[in-house]
Amino acid sequence: MKNLSSRPLKTAGITLFTTLLATAPLFAQDTATKIKSSALDDYLLNGGPLTLFIVAVGVLSLMGLSAYNFINLANKKFAPDDLKAALHDHMVNCRIRSAIELSSSHSSYLGRMLAYSLPNIDATQPENLGRDAVEDAIADFSINENRKQMIWINLISLVAQSAPMLGLFGTVFGMIAAFATLKEAGAEPSKLAGDISIALLTTMWGLVIAILSVIAYFFFKSRYINLVADCHETAEELLNSSVQTVNGEAHLAKIPEGLAV
Repeated sequence: MKNLSSRPLKTAGITLFTTLLATAPLFAQDTATKIKSSALDDYLLNGGPLTLFIVAVGVLSLMGLSAYNFINLANKKFAPDDLKAALHDHMVNCRIRSAIELSSSHSSYLGRMLAYSLPNIDATQPENLGRDAVEDAIADFSINENRKQMIWINLISLVAQSAPMLGLFGTVFGMIAAFATLKEAGAEPSKLAGDISIALLTTMWGLVIAILSVIAYFFFKSRYINLVADCHETAEELLNSSVQTVNGEAHLAKIPEGLAV
């Protein structure tokens, strides 16, 4: 009798436990959906069309420019290792014409820079092979090239500068609407909440986009400067290798092997 009476209780307990296990994920999912929906409403949708416009324009501009600069500022487009090795082989053996031909056939920054500057090497000046003229050509190339390359990096700076201005415009727009509502409805907080939300959210998103854009700008600018510096260093090493080959014996003659006693 005791076992028979406890069986329904066990069955009911098992049923209740199973029901809780089955419905728990649904409650958790519903709670997460509400939290997510509430955050989306509080921080984006409540800002109205102006906030959505600022976020869409700012984020799309920043993402597009960042993606382009990530692709454009790659090492293979500036100073690829295979080109360095081949040019070093030509320059250390003083095959200047071969180095020029190789550089001319390569679309990288280093290739175009050397194709522009190496023709200034002067074999009638064996002591330095006309280093000054070569370095001047490298400087001229870099100035002209920097003007083209920095356009896409400076556009990120433009986003960083314009985003707070758009946010400020949204702030002014929201405050104008708030005073208009205050004039019509009196000092009811619920009536002013929507307009104040627009003013604050547009300011917040303008600052968020500006901060991210400033970080991206200095990151890509620093990356570009380092890549160009690597190309200049490589060009200097290549020129030094040719000068050293031409003047190797003369340099060694200046260094004493020892002192006679």
